[in-house]
Amino acid sequence: MSERQARLEAEAQATASQALVAHLKLLIAKLRREQYGQSSERGRKLLDQLELQLEELEADATEAAVTAETKADPTVVESFTRRRPVRAPLPAHLPRERVVIPAPCSCPGCGGKLARLGEDVTETLEVVPRQWKVIQTVREKFTCRACAKITQPPAPFHPIARARAGASLLAMILYAKFGQHQPLNRQSAVYAREGIELDVSTLADWVGASTATLAPLVELIRRHVLNADRLHGDDTTVPVLAKHKTVTGRLWTYVRDDRPSGGKDAPAALFYYSRDRGGEHPRRHLTGWSGILQADAYAGFGELYDGRRSPGPIAEAACWAHARRKFFVLADLRQAPLAIETVRRIDAIFAIEREINGASAKDRLASRQERIKPLVADLEAWMRLERARLSRHADTAKAIDYMLKRWPAFTRFLDDGRICLTNNAAERALRGIAIGRKAWLFAGSDRGGERAASMFTLIETAKLNGIDPQAWLSCVLRRINDHPAAKLAELLPWHWKDRPAKLAA
Repeated sequence: MSERQARLEAEAQATASQALVAHLKLLIAKLRREQYGQSSERGRKLLDQLELQLEELEADATEAAVTAETKADPTVVESFTRRRPVRAPLPAHLPRERVVIPAPCSCPGCGGKLARLGEDVTETLEVVPRQWKVIQTVREKFTCRACAKITQPPAPFHPIARARAGASLLAMILYAKFGQHQPLNRQSAVYAREGIELDVSTLADWVGASTATLAPLVELIRRHVLNADRLHGDDTTVPVLAKHKTVTGRLWTYVRDDRPSGGKDAPAALFYYSRDRGGEHPRRHLTGWSGILQADAYAGFGELYDGRRSPGPIAEAACWAHARRKFFVLADLRQAPLAIETVRRIDAIFAIEREINGASAKDRLASRQERIKPLVADLEAWMRLERARLSRHADTAKAIDYMLKRWPAFTRFLDDGRICLTNNAAERALRGIAIGRKAWLFAGSDRGGERAASMFTLIETAKLNGIDPQAWLSCVLRRINDHPAAKLAELLPWHWKDRPAKLAA
């Protein structure tokens, strides 16, 4: 083996080792996140960075291995082969295009006649680039020879009046903007490179008109969400363009999801926008609603829990994930043995909750009373004992006070099998916004924030029901203008998913 070949193989082996190390680090980080339940954006950024590092090292390893193979001496046996992951079969639902390589007419060795023995098939995944087309809808005119009356089929309904955009194009633009966080100026540039000139103002007009067309569905989802007995609530920041600066607005979400307690009602997410985080906003959002609200300890929710509230008080159910996170941060720093012990005790409660997730409310209540209630009682007694020994300025004391001062809200789940242990349903609904705002930077106006809230309502509800938001939006935009108003609920995601082929036809 030449010196150059040995050097290339050594570089390939070193690069592969680096990729393996990065893969193991990423796996450890994911396992730690799953075990300790860290859900802060800092933890998510760390995983994203590890994913990017692994992606680059995998590419480096493959490039080095291919280079070594290309430069290898064919008479020398390779000393090392990089192990690659086992490839899964390609999806069975994809169409197959057979390309048959012509066989020789006779035996290359003796010239004799060939008999077919079988075949070997090699599958390669390929993609057809996006294709643009113009659909011409032709309405022929006819005249009656008897009365000279002219007859012509009625003009079809369009998703947007007097616009030349089809339903699939509008759905693609909407989902790219609000689901994949691609601002309209970037979309316009991409379309221009494909030979389609669509001005940003034109795209903006289509987005505004589509939002108005879909408004009835947003209202139906709002009614569905507020018809629940229990909701998850949370909010996140959203920069809003103002004169010579941006201000910090808010996007609020209220999620209905009864699946953890065996509920059969469809899940849905409702979003609102506000210019600030004042407590009057959740009071306005939940006017006329009463039930159980699972949320963090935001002071603006305080008046909702007032017993004098009309039509009735809202019962507070606190989030154990929020409380655990405060202890986990201290435990992660290895500076607070009490925090480590608290995390261990809380994790025991989470472990039992994972076992009963999806069971009926009655079964969950029975398991909690039998298995979790003693653990919670021990945790309370232990925290009160340790809290008496701590200074009120200690970080661990502040984390303990966060729970003890709200203990009735933290223990309400023990007496109601419908209540979840965490508010993760609302946090998951907001996760895409937290990630996407780095791409779209800010909302252009208060009206833009309200429009974004409407579209997030539609897209997140579709995701919660396990359907493709873009395919659903395309079908709805194609049908909504000539769909009977009394049957508009048929187009909601949880009804649409049962018969997408029929509606798409």
